Amino acid sequence: MSRSNIRDRLAKLTPEQQGALAARIQQSGLVKRDHGIPRRPTDVPVEMSFAQQRLWFMQQLQPENPFYNMPIPLRLTGRLDVGALQACLDALVSRHETLRTTFEALGESAVQVISSPGPVKLAVADLSGLPESSREAEARRLVEEEGLRPFDLSTGPLMRARLLRLSAEDHVLQLTMHHIISDGWSLPVLYRDIGELYQAACSGEAARLPALAIQYADFSVWQRNSLTGGVLSEQLGYWRGRLEGMAELKLPTDRSRPALPTYAGARETLNLSPELSAALRSLSQRHGATLYMVLLAAFSVVLQRYARQDDIVVGSPIANRTRAELEELIGFFVNSLVMRTDVSGDPKFSELLARVRQVALDAYAHQDLPFERLVEELDPERDLSRNPVFQVMFALQNATSDAVPPMGAGPRIDFFPLAYEITRFDLEVHVWEAAEQLRVDFIYST
Repeated sequence: MSRSNIRDRLAKLTPEQQGALAARIQQSGLVKRDHGIPRRPTDVPVEMSFAQQRLWFMQQLQPENPFYNMPIPLRLTGRLDVGALQACLDALVSRHETLRTTFEALGESAVQVISSPGPVKLAVADLSGLPESSREAEARRLVEEEGLRPFDLSTGPLMRARLLRLSAEDHVLQLTMHHIISDGWSLPVLYRDIGELYQAACSGEAARLPALAIQYADFSVWQRNSLTGGVLSEQLGYWRGRLEGMAELKLPTDRSRPALPTYAGARETLNLSPELSAALRSLSQRHGATLYMVLLAAFSVVLQRYARQDDIVVGSPIANRTRAELEELIGFFVNSLVMRTDVSGDPKFSELLARVRQVALDAYAHQDLPFERLVEELDPERDLSRNPVFQVMFALQNATSDAVPPMGAGPRIDFFPLAYEITRFDLEVHVWEAAEQLRVDFIYST
């Protein structure tokens, strides 16, 4: 197979698939192997990861804000063993150190404080005594109230659990985590572990879960120790050159920007037809690109027309789990890549797609630099009213990554919908890829 064919096949992989491939190559011995991520020393303070450091700093600026809350309300329909659920949550927090981590200020920063395993406080509210017609509304009110209740990063816990009982076979389990200990890519791990641990608690048998080679704090120590010297210089050098002279994207708005962000958002959803979704996939294959690249190119054209700018800068999240040790962990790993596209010269779409394809491939090749470290290096003028570097986020998500598995022989699990939105950007665009068609969620600052 020619080198160009290999490049084309690699280009068709999603960022997550590329990361997984890199991890497998590393494990195969085809390239020089390191010794993996080691366990940390137990007798020294554990620094925060770069991503945690930025969220901790934001929390110091607005300590009562709920904007980095991750509310996860789950509807449980069927017979529920509350004792088994309690045991399940206790085992979950014992398994993942990050769920029992708090943060202690140390100078201008903080260190991670990891508590010993202990029982999770599962608050239970019985709504079954209310008239049946009002239980749903009261459950919704309580879920939304809990989702907006702020965390104290120094005292914790940073995962809260509450169970609402609407009837004997109708419950809502609300888990609320702070983003500093989890991310969107952690949720499939969370759901799977809850299902396995609940089933094990019901049966009295051991859970069928793989042993964890490391914990999140081990990753934090390794990240800071490994991102030094020539590796850091090469990564920083690329991004400095790539973003030099970058123009701020200025979308038209009908209200002036507040001095401090409110994080209040709303959502609009667009469903693309199966025919259009199939045509987009076909287009990407013909041009040796990924579906993400095609969608980003189209979105860049839309942004160019609204902002009347040729220099289009958006952020894209990436899982940042390129090592096998990280796949089973709950934690805040996600990184943001800056995608800067030149839309000048009235290019044909195929020409623009080629530009976007190269931008994306170069960004993936330099994805190890944490966005927070990049912000430090660029040192933009501090403006608390906006996100640094980019104001618009664009992501392609796999719809199955958000699916909740069943709890063994226990109740059926569904999402309990939330009525409010929080956005940390002017605009977030999430494209969800299912088997038949694409769904696009536009979440915008109100």
